[in-house]
Amino acid sequence: LMAGGLAAMEEIVPGASLRGRLLAAGAHEISLSSGTLARTPEGWLRRWRREGPVMLTCTRALVDWTVRDAVLAHTPVEVREAAAVGLTGSAGRVRGVRVSEPGGEEAVLDADLVVDASGRGTRIVPWLEGLGLSGVRTRTVDSGLVNASRLYRVPAGAERFPLTVVHADPYASRPGRSAMVMPVEGGRWLVSCGGTRGGEPPTDPEGFLRYTLGLPDPIVGRLISGAEPLTDVRLSRSTSNVRHYVDKVPHWPEGLVVLGDALGTFNPAYGQGMSVAAFGARVLGRELARAGRIDAPGLARRVLRGAARPVDAAWATAVGQDVLYPETRGGRRPGLADRAVTAYTRRMTRAATGSFAAASALWDVTSMRTPPTRLFHPSAVLAALAGPPLPPLSGPPLTPGEREVLAGLDRAGV
Repeated sequence: LMAGGLAAMEEIVPGASLRGRLLAAGAHEISLSSGTLARTPEGWLRRWRREGPVMLTCTRALVDWTVRDAVLAHTPVEVREAAAVGLTGSAGRVRGVRVSEPGGEEAVLDADLVVDASGRGTRIVPWLEGLGLSGVRTRTVDSGLVNASRLYRVPAGAERFPLTVVHADPYASRPGRSAMVMPVEGGRWLVSCGGTRGGEPPTDPEGFLRYTLGLPDPIVGRLISGAEPLTDVRLSRSTSNVRHYVDKVPHWPEGLVVLGDALGTFNPAYGQGMSVAAFGARVLGRELARAGRIDAPGLARRVLRGAARPVDAAWATAVGQDVLYPETRGGRRPGLADRAVTAYTRRMTRAATGSFAAASALWDVTSMRTPPTRLFHPSAVLAALAGPPLPPLSGPPLTPGEREVLAGLDRAGV
């Protein structure tokens, strides 16, 4: 959970601090400047004794449970188990939702405001067509990423080992391959491997380990070779970038808002989804407070346009990287401007391997504290043009204690 998304959640989730509740439940707070080992396509990032953005690491289930618990404890929300099957109303105003109850019977829930936050599986486009609103454009950009994950018990003595990630290289004209070791609640490591089309990770335990050891740096494989697995390897293929341009509908109905993954989904490798959903929910809360009533004219349109802005920013970041992989489907051929941005981003990343100013700009964007335009602020541009003042690292920036932990766990002999 990135810093920007956490700030949005803190604003909208009722009760005590969400951050405090997540940390109390076992989540980890990690500094991007000092608490991570990150190998980029341009080399290892240094660790700095200076403050930088933080993120919380835990399972998605813990975030969902904590938010749900807070909402139920501090609001009069009623949870009903049913499947939404359509909208009621007209092209001018949505009046409610048709649902299928657990027993199979259909019912209608009348509402002043309907929010579609149903995620990747949204049916918003055909539902709008059912109201007479056709022509919604949907775009899909699919790198073919397959994500394989497995939980491990954190070995004794490795409780404070940094989050470790070997990033994929979108510039190499071959499938992207990556791996990460992330601490989560319950004394566990969530280990994930990602491979785009043609470089997919295997599901068998031996193949999973070989995959991590075959990356440009084998540190993830060395770490997990001596750790106890707690689960089988699990695959996810729901990784495409999908954008429903409902915010471009000329005459949007009153009483209907679309948020989160129902508006746009992204390759999960970039860690944007929860934060973008929280930004959209924050827009809804602020617009409701400004309007003073839930059925205010134009409210739905204002919320939709406001929620679309962070979606578009995240989309540009995710798609801008994914289109570089050779087997990506749905991405247009990069133009001159795209190639210029790619070259600049690569130069910024190279500078970040030895420049705190360049690294700070990247962290501010990846943590979603600032929009991507942060990379074009004068200080960031100067850092990118100047390049890294420090020489590149030959390996991960480990402390002596961390080297000892890694050596003690390493059963791979790489």
